[in-house]
Amino acid sequence: MSAMFLTVPPFECAWREDLKFREAGRGCVAFEAFACNDVTLVFRENVGSQGYHYKRDSSPHYTIILGSHRNRRLRIEVNGKTVVDVAGVGLCCSSSFQSYWISIYDGLISIGNGKYPFQDVVFQWLDSCPNCNVQYIGLSSWDKHVKYRNVNVLSLTNTHMPLSKHVVFGDYQVEDELDAADSFSYKHMDYDKWGLKNFLESWDLSDVLFIVGEEQKPVPSHKAILAASGNFPVYSSSFVINIPTVPYPLFHALLHYIYVGWTQIPQEQLGSLRALSIQFEVMPLVKQCEETMERLKLDKKLLDTGKNVELTYPSIRPHCSTLPSLPISIHQLKQLKLTGQFSDVSIYIESYGLIAQAHKIVLSLWSIPFARMFTNGMSESVSSEVTLRDVPPEAFRAMLDCLYDGQLQDKVIDSGALLLQLLLLADQFGVTFLQQECCKMLLECLSEDSVCPLLQVVSSIPSCRLIKESLQRRISMNFDYYTSASTDFVLLDEATLINIIKHPDLTVTSEEKVLNAILMFGMNSKELFGWEVVDALIVNSRPELLFGERLQLVHDLLPFVRFPLLQYSLLEKLQNSNIGQHIPVFQNLVNEAINFVKCGLAGLENEENVRFQHRRSSYKELQYICDGDDHGVLYFAGTSYGEHPWVNPLLAEPRKITITASSPHSRYTDPKVLVSRTYQGTCFAGPRLENGQNCTWWMVDLGQDHQLMCNYYTLRQDGSKAFPRCWNIQGSQEGKSWTNLRVHENDRSICKPGQFASWPIVGPNALLPFRYFRVVLTGPTTDATNPWNFCICYLELYGYFL
Repeated sequence: MSAMFLTVPPFECAWREDLKFREAGRGCVAFEAFACNDVTLVFRENVGSQGYHYKRDSSPHYTIILGSHRNRRLRIEVNGKTVVDVAGVGLCCSSSFQSYWISIYDGLISIGNGKYPFQDVVFQWLDSCPNCNVQYIGLSSWDKHVKYRNVNVLSLTNTHMPLSKHVVFGDYQVEDELDAADSFSYKHMDYDKWGLKNFLESWDLSDVLFIVGEEQKPVPSHKAILAASGNFPVYSSSFVINIPTVPYPLFHALLHYIYVGWTQIPQEQLGSLRALSIQFEVMPLVKQCEETMERLKLDKKLLDTGKNVELTYPSIRPHCSTLPSLPISIHQLKQLKLTGQFSDVSIYIESYGLIAQAHKIVLSLWSIPFARMFTNGMSESVSSEVTLRDVPPEAFRAMLDCLYDGQLQDKVIDSGALLLQLLLLADQFGVTFLQQECCKMLLECLSEDSVCPLLQVVSSIPSCRLIKESLQRRISMNFDYYTSASTDFVLLDEATLINIIKHPDLTVTSEEKVLNAILMFGMNSKELFGWEVVDALIVNSRPELLFGERLQLVHDLLPFVRFPLLQYSLLEKLQNSNIGQHIPVFQNLVNEAINFVKCGLAGLENEENVRFQHRRSSYKELQYICDGDDHGVLYFAGTSYGEHPWVNPLLAEPRKITITASSPHSRYTDPKVLVSRTYQGTCFAGPRLENGQNCTWWMVDLGQDHQLMCNYYTLRQDGSKAFPRCWNIQGSQEGKSWTNLRVHENDRSICKPGQFASWPIVGPNALLPFRYFRVVLTGPTTDATNPWNFCICYLELYGYFL
């Protein structure tokens, strides 16, 4: 099933012996599905038959339906009865395989999107009377075929790991290797095992001591944690609290639930644990005790004197002892931080002053460096004051807020600079979850101008390998832009630039761009220039003076330029250049390329040398020649990219491109006209309301496998006199956020019916590849009757096509 997909016909269900949870009632299934609607999974105690269908099943089972009601709703059924029916959640995708995961843990059903479980949760539901015996998984359907692939059953206890272990970007995966030889420090290696559970009944950082039971057993604890989880007698100034009537095993079970998120108790002691939870107002445990007692009362078979019952706080990450997975009130914890109640450390920042009155236990449950600072016997462990140096106050305050409520604040997410500072602080103090969130947010709000500066900062942080890899790949795939729009790439470290140039996804319009980038980096340039500038400078200088300590790096990088792919006329210029006379390796590579172009392959060794091969991602240049020519990308699509004579690309099967308008399709709003290459007297897109304003546009979608760096475009007016004067041509990667490629204000180029007009696109944005393009009116046309009709009957785009 991992090598190919499995098609389930309507009203059937596929079962396999190996599609089962390792532990009954607990497990996760991750899979990909291709369907118009009703991706259906059935969870039973036993394997069903091929003719099985959940509508006819009278035995205990869960049924989860993604894309029910014609792909509009999510539905969960228990034993055939609908218990959840919500709109717009967990929908199907009929154009490609979509990744999903579903986990069940003692009746807590969690559903998410994405390739890796326990990320991107879209819905959770807790069964008050859970079926803890479901184990086998059936892949089912309703009235249409459903295709499944890459179905994997996972154990919850082994797969609940930090997001940094499994994060996807693009089409490949980065995995952290955590072993003794790794360069990560202890703070990252111990993260999986760290949390509040490390302080259960520990003397470390304790500020209250319970004397429990008749045996007077001392049990240390922490006031802030207890105050945020219930109503314990910790508000007095006394350090010692006597509770002689409470047996120690019962009190231990209560604390274990608070500190670890789950606890075990003999069945016959459930009532006593419930009474103790009521006494101290630990309400989540009260509810779970009552539900478990009710379940035992209804099903006498479950009664077994002496058998332990496990009670787990409902969480997407069971048995994890960080704040979101524990029965601790985040609101109450934030109040303690705000008021300073039970605070045991005042934190100062040098040259700033007091930043916060905090709780050592809260800081330590997230951060091993903080824990060791407060428990290693040094001055910080006995002092109630800590002074930090070289720490930005606003970022540190944001980190504290995050440690107390377990999530990033909106003000941090909206500020890229603060987010970056917070990432560095999270690395400094070993707050791994915060590093993951910062990386995720930085990638989501990334702009083109911030890629190189961000990569420069994170390159030296081992824990940011994910974001580093992602940024390197992004620069490689848009190499022309990042080496032509600014000199920010020159500030990257040498290892990072080598990784970018050696990247298998490096995409360039010409190998000359790679050569120019290497020379600019070697000179640590503050200005953009080409190899001709270096050629002129080197006449009155020497390579050692021009490139300094980066000269060896230039020697190492020049072989990565694929000189044989350059035009022969340019190779001749390079052969006679001053650079070749001063840098032997440069001259040798150029001579080798010229011999290759003249004579072809010299031997088998050249066939295997990447310098003689086109890059995996190479652009095809589609150059503007004249108005109405046959050199544009839309004409090229009509030939199936050079495979057969031209036909209208919107009539071809399969369709290569898509064109849409702001107004509905009609006799005079026909996208086929724009690529038909024939004059049309009336063809227009009408206005629609977007954000309360008139908006009129024609949009082209090149398809998910293609992109264009657009450097020229052509329009043709239809037979009307509604001449446009203010409009923009824009590009987009996903069809939602748009980048202006050229802005037209009071442009009077078009002044006759049926007239062609073409414009170049210049500047850095001409070097950005886009999938979607649109021409959009930004002001009324010259037609007073229908001023917001965009009347064109022809559109063509030019540039570098991938």
